[in-house]
Amino acid sequence: MRIGFDAKRAFANKTGLGNYSRFILNALLTHEKEHEYFAYTPKNNQDLFPGFPENLIQQPKSFLDKKLSAFWRYSTISSQLKNDGIRIFHGLSNEIPQGLSAKNIRSVVTIHDLIFEKLPSHFKPIDRLIYRHKFKSACERSDVVIAISEQTKRDIIDLYKVQKDKIRVVYQDCNPVFKEKADEQKRSEILNLYGIQKPYILCVGTLEERKNQLRLVEAFHQLGQSDFQLVLIGKATAYTARITDFIAKNNLQNRVLILQNVPTLHLPALYQAAEIFAYVSIYEGFGIPILEALHSGTPVLSAKGSCLEEAGGPGGLYADPYKTEDISHQLEKLITDVNLRKSLVEAGKLHISQFTGAHIAGQLVGLYKEIAN
Repeated sequence: MRIGFDAKRAFANKTGLGNYSRFILNALLTHEKEHEYFAYTPKNNQDLFPGFPENLIQQPKSFLDKKLSAFWRYSTISSQLKNDGIRIFHGLSNEIPQGLSAKNIRSVVTIHDLIFEKLPSHFKPIDRLIYRHKFKSACERSDVVIAISEQTKRDIIDLYKVQKDKIRVVYQDCNPVFKEKADEQKRSEILNLYGIQKPYILCVGTLEERKNQLRLVEAFHQLGQSDFQLVLIGKATAYTARITDFIAKNNLQNRVLILQNVPTLHLPALYQAAEIFAYVSIYEGFGIPILEALHSGTPVLSAKGSCLEEAGGPGGLYADPYKTEDISHQLEKLITDVNLRKSLVEAGKLHISQFTGAHIAGQLVGLYKEIAN
């Protein structure tokens, strides 16, 4: 069976949606080899997915489609899919093109989250309108909606009134590099490179209000714990200034580090050397950094109220993301109780077995076969 994918993000996006797209395509190629998987993308010039077979990458063919690639993804791609003999099309990033049913092509869309609906103040009004149109239309027109968590499934039902029987929850896993142990020498070299000199708490994620790093820094400051450092890794935004202002006003420059442009290949060592991984985001669709921590054997402190308890399961403790005192209290428990940290690591190892590529690829192929009949 020939299955097509909207793979723009796999070849153009270094973070969330791109990581998901690459994970899904790689899992299918690795574990479910009896089918053909075609990746449709306007461009492939960033070398983000070198392992994907060149002969399976499909780009716009006509002069007009190349020039109007956004419209190609939105509409005219359906004719190309028909000509390529695609039986099922899977939109990996919240949208599918128009005209699939008219071409007798079955469709699946993955909805990652509806954060723009849950936290509207964090998004521009025009962006919310565009996202709502794309996401809601995709949910209505697709044969099946994949939600990446039970939380996202609940949001789709509550906000877009999609029938629950149309939605399937299929989890995801993180980049395989997080499953490889870094040796002691490599860890030491990387810690020295970034000036990390003490036991530390790690947080990885874009520095933005929704990710809640300022409250994490405030909670860390409340501890008065001079034996630990807090290391924040992530792309800077306007919100970063609020964090750096708090650090400066409270003389935390030697205890709180902000690192940017850290290569992915350095991250496994930084996760594995951390005593605690903290991810107290106010709202998420899933929470891949939590899986990265669990694969690294690092206990997790995360947040209540969205999907993060699903991602971390018994491998973490959970705090109210709006209450600095609660975050600080949970951090203190993890810092002072080595046995608690060890027990969380062991529980986390069992929990992440449900997120393997082989398991997820099998779920997807079963779904594809079901709707193809």
